[in-house]
Amino acid sequence: MRMILENIKELIQVDPKNRLWVAGKSMAEVQTIKNAFVLIKGEQIVDFGPMDKLRLSDFEADDLIMEIDCSGKMVFPSYCDSHTHLVFAATREQEFIGRIKGLTYEEIAQQGGGILNSANRLHEMSEDDLFHHAMERLDEIMLTGTGAVEIKSGYGLTTESELKMLRVIRRMKQHSPLLIKSTFLAHAFPMEYRNKREEYMSLLINEMIPQIASEELADYVDVFCDRGFFTMEETDRILMAGMKHEMKGKVHANELANSGGVQVGVKYNALSADHLEFVEEEEISALLGSETMPTVLPGAAFFLNLKLAPVRKMIDAGLPVAMASDYNPGSSPSGNMNFIQSLGCLKYGMSPEETIHATTINSAYAMGISESYGSIAKGKVANLFITKEISSYAVIPYSFGSNLIETVILNGEIISLTPNPSPKWRGEFE
Repeated sequence: MRMILENIKELIQVDPKNRLWVAGKSMAEVQTIKNAFVLIKGEQIVDFGPMDKLRLSDFEADDLIMEIDCSGKMVFPSYCDSHTHLVFAATREQEFIGRIKGLTYEEIAQQGGGILNSANRLHEMSEDDLFHHAMERLDEIMLTGTGAVEIKSGYGLTTESELKMLRVIRRMKQHSPLLIKSTFLAHAFPMEYRNKREEYMSLLINEMIPQIASEELADYVDVFCDRGFFTMEETDRILMAGMKHEMKGKVHANELANSGGVQVGVKYNALSADHLEFVEEEEISALLGSETMPTVLPGAAFFLNLKLAPVRKMIDAGLPVAMASDYNPGSSPSGNMNFIQSLGCLKYGMSPEETIHATTINSAYAMGISESYGSIAKGKVANLFITKEISSYAVIPYSFGSNLIETVILNGEIISLTPNPSPKWRGEFE
C-alpha cells in the first residue's frame, strides 16, 4: 500500500542531501516546500516535492493508495528524543516541594533523595509494573510528536535492578511503534558504596557491563561525570569497559560544575555529551571537529532553575546542538518536545529554525540514527506528524503548553489523535 500526504501547506525539514547533522550558521536555515506532497510506501518515504510534480499516473494500476488531504496543515519529521529516563517507579513531587523551600538538587541527593530515591522505589516494583507504567509514558510522548527515543537505565544501581530496567526497555522495543535505543547509565554511587568507590567501580566494570553485553541489553553506555558523582578518571574507565564490549559511549557532563566530562567523552568519540551548563572555550574547542554531539536539556535546567548551557556561544562557534527532554521523575518530569522547542527559543535565544534542527536531525545523530530518521528525505523511515491548521512553523514554540499535532505517522502507519475524527478520516484509516 502507498500513502500520499497531499496539499501540505508547508513540508518542514526536507533534506535532499540527507545530512547526518546540521551545525553552526546552517542551523538558522530550514528547507521547506510549500503546497507539497509526501509519498510513503511501506515504512519509507519514497518521494516528496511540490504538488505540481505529483504524478499519480506513474503508479502501478494495482497499487492501493491512501490519500490524506493536509490543506492548511504542516508536516514535520517526528522528534527524536535522545535523552530520557522514563523507566521509573514513582514520581518525586516531595523533592519538588523541597526545592521550592530552598533545598538544592545536590542537598536532596546527599539526604538520600534524587537518584537514590528513585533507585529505592525501583527495587520494590516488579518488572511487569515498571513495563506498564513506562509504556503509558511512551504513549504520552508519542501524542506530542516523538517518534524515536533513547531510554537510559541508572535508577537500579545494583546489577539485578539495572538488568531489570534494561529488560523492561527491551520489552518496550518489542511492543512500541517508536524506535527505542537503550543505554546503560552509570548514574551514581549507592549509599553503601560512598566510602568504597573502587568496589563499586569493579562491580560496574567486571560484572554489570559484561552481563549487560552478554544479554545484548544496551546499545550504549553512559556515565554521569560531574561534581559529587563520577570523576573524569572513573568515567574514562567505564567508557573503556563499554568500548571493549562494543557499546559506544555517551556522557552526562558539566551540569553542576566544570567536570572534564566533555573532554573524556570526546576522547572516546562519544555520540553525545549532555547537559553542558558549565561549558567554556576549552570544552567548545574539544567539541569542534569531534564526532560528539553537544546536547542540551532545557527541561532540566528549567525545572531545577539551573544555569543555562551557552547554546548561542556553541552555535556561533560552529557547533551543532541537539536538544532532548531528559524526561525523568526528579529533574524534568515531561517528555513534551514541543515545550523543549519553546524553551530553546525563550531561554536560550534560539530561532525556531535552530530548535527544529536541534530536536530532529541533530538529536537523531545523538542517538545514532540520523541516517534513517530526523528529516524528510528519500529512503528515510516515514516517521512524521501532521499539525492542525497553523499559520507558520513558529507557532509550535510560540504556543507553549499546547499540542498542535493532529496526526502521527510512525513506520508508515497512521495514528489519529483527533478526539472525534470525521467519518472521512475514520474510513481512510481503517
